[in-house]
Formats: sequence, C-alpha cells, structure tokens
Amino acid sequence: MRIPGPPHQEDGGLSAVAAAGGLHQYQLRLHDTYGPVVRFQLPGTDTAVSVADPVLLEATAHLDKRPEELFAFLDPLCEAGNLQVLPADEHTPWRRLLLSVLAGRPAHERHFARFTELARELADRWSGQADVGPVELQRELTTLSLRMICGFALSGADAETDMDRVVAAFEEVLTEHLGRLYQVPRADPRSADRADEALAYLRATVDRVVAAHRSDHRTDRSDLIGALVEAGESPARIRDTVMMTLLAAHHTTGVAVSWTLHLLGRHPDAADRVAAELDQVLGERAAPDYGDLRRLTYLDMVLKESMRLFPPGPYGARETTEDLILGPYEIPAGTTVFYPFWAVHLNPEYWPEPQRFDPERFTAQEVAKRPRYAYIPFGIGPRSCEGAALATIEAQLVLAVLLKRLRFQPTPGHQVIPVERFVLWARDGIRMTVRPRG
Repeated sequence: MRIPGPPHQEDGGLSAVAAAGGLHQYQLRLHDTYGPVVRFQLPGTDTAVSVADPVLLEATAHLDKRPEELFAFLDPLCEAGNLQVLPADEHTPWRRLLLSVLAGRPAHERHFARFTELARELADRWSGQADVGPVELQRELTTLSLRMICGFALSGADAETDMDRVVAAFEEVLTEHLGRLYQVPRADPRSADRADEALAYLRATVDRVVAAHRSDHRTDRSDLIGALVEAGESPARIRDTVMMTLLAAHHTTGVAVSWTLHLLGRHPDAADRVAAELDQVLGERAAPDYGDLRRLTYLDMVLKESMRLFPPGPYGARETTEDLILGPYEIPAGTTVFYPFWAVHLNPEYWPEPQRFDPERFTAQEVAKRPRYAYIPFGIGPRSCEGAALATIEAQLVLAVLLKRLRFQPTPGHQVIPVERFVLWARDGIRMTVRPRG
C-alpha cells in the first residue's frame, strides 16, 4: 500500500515547510491531513516517512542509524567524527559510557549542591527585581542551564578556568553554527572568525581538564571527563563529547523550564497546587534535597505535561538499513523515518483534547492506559537522549527553587508563539512578571 502524502515539489519541500511556519508546524498539518503515517519531502534527504502513531513507532524503536545529511551542520564541531551519526559499533560503547555518568545517581548527587546554588542565585535576583519589569525567561533560563552543564561536563577544572568565559565562548559557537543551519544573515563579518576562536578556546580548556585528570589518575565514574579518560578515549573524542554534551543540554533544559512556567502562569490553580506541594514537602526550606525530588509528584506531572505540549526537541530522525513493515506499509531500506514528537504528543486518539493543559494525564493510572511511545520528549530506542535523567533532575530542581519563592504571571499583550530553532523556542521570548510569593 502506498503511503499517503503531499504532491512532489521541485524545491524538495522547502516552500511547504516555510509556508507552514517551520518544520514542526508542517508535521502537525501533514498528520492532520494524511493520517498517522505520512510520506513527505524533507530538506536534506530525498524521501522521509513521518510516524505519529505510538503503536506503529514500536516497529521502529530498534533503528540505530541517523541520516547523515540531516546532522551535517554539526560536522565542524567534531574532530573525530560527528557523534550524532556514529555507526552503531562505535556509538553503542560510547552511549553506554555516557549513560554510566549522565544517568547515574552518583553524578546527580555530586553536582546537586552546585546546581542548587546556581538556581538560588537566579531566584534571589528575580526576587529583587519584582518591580523592575517583566523577565525574559528563555534567555535567563538557558544561560542558567548552560552554567549547570558547563560545571558538570568540565568537572575538575582548575582555578584558571573562567566559567563565564566558557559560557560566552559556547554561546558564540552555537550562535554561529545555528545561524548557518537556519541561513541567518551575519550582522558582523567577523562572527565566523570569533566562533572559530571560541571553539579553539573551548577545546583548549577541555585539554587542560583532561591533563589534570591524567596527572591525578582519577577514576571517579560520576565525572564525565574522568570516565572518558579511564575508557581510553582519544583527546579529540573527549573534546567532541564535551561539545555535544553542552549542545544537547544547553537549550533543552532551560526551554523546558520556560514553557512550564509559561503554562503555570496561565493556569493559576495548577500553580497553587505546585506551591502547596512544595510547602508540604520542603517546609521552610528554600530548596529541595536530592531525595525530595521523588516526593514532588505533582511538580513532576506538571513538567511532563509541559513537555508533552511543548517538547523541547520537537522531532528526531532515523534511517532504515533494511526493508521495514510498518502497519499496512512497506518502507524500503535507506528511508528516513521521521519522529514528529509534537504530533505524537498531540495525537487525539491517545490524548483527549490534546491542546488542553492537564497534569492529571500523568497519574500512574492514566499513564498505564497509554502505549509506551505516546510520550517521547527524549526520543526512543538506541539513539534516544543519553542526558534525559540529568535534564529531568535539573528541570525539577530549578522549578522547585523558583516556585517555592516566586509567582509567575503573563505579561499583558505579550504573545508567546512557538517556533523551531533547533529546540521549540518562543519567537519573541517568554516575558513574565515575577513576584515573591505571599
């Protein structure tokens, strides 16, 4: 059976994506029009098949190859081969190593106090500027998440390491390379040179941290660079891993927290319930301990519902290496299988009134009613996000610290419009009024 989809376009689908307002919106339109499995043209690959049915996604969960063309924009950031498209025999041990650090409780607990300190500094600053005007959440919170992940990825950095300069350097690199991806005209002709200088600085910083680990013979498996050194990874692969960790963790956590605060500002009853839970669990304490997070069940439900409505990474992609049967359809080898996370999360068959904000969707009873892949903010299968557990801990902590002390309200007249900018970004920011609670 032929997979349904739009007519062939000579420009490879570029005009259709642009007319929809971006690839994420285009996917929603395609699935609304053609159903749960859609054939379409995707810039960077000849043919793609998008799957928005969580039951059918089960048949693709084993796929362990990413389409190289779609991730080629990351090539300049990697010295030892683009980590996003490593062949399975290289990717599997590298992924296992990352999971041993990023998904492990020892690493989370080791960095929790520093994460808490950074979150409290932001809460202090916002509390003191309640009468100054609206806060732009995305910018502030992505900077916070970058500071967190820099400290995590560069654990063991010496006193000479200027973390503010590390943060600024990575922002320089990211701005340049995402600008190339989205074909943003350069305002400054020297921006490319500055990005190259910033990348060289970041790599030199990683080299200095690696040298310190080797001289100290460290074997702490809660330390990212230490684990890479112990595993015998090359200097280039270690530098690449740090860069990809910063890239993956930078915008996503900050954006997830921003969207969550945006939704709570528009649903004060849910915000009241979060505040009551924080008061019950934390008492007079301003921040949770690591063990407290598992007791913040409603906060966790709110975060999950936010990432359902606004998944930070709105899609993923794999490539078939052999013919694949997907329901009534046969997908040939070499086809790009597209995962439209947003369309999956808004599938009305599994999410009644899908646009409605309802954290109760994530009670244990409701979760048990849905297919496994109805909710996939971190992707699926052997190429899913290695940092999912760490990102969740960071987001829960930041939300707990901010919402224990502060109340967030929408800025009148400010429209929040999601657009795709590598993550699901708000086009004109998320500006909110921030006031101390009670």
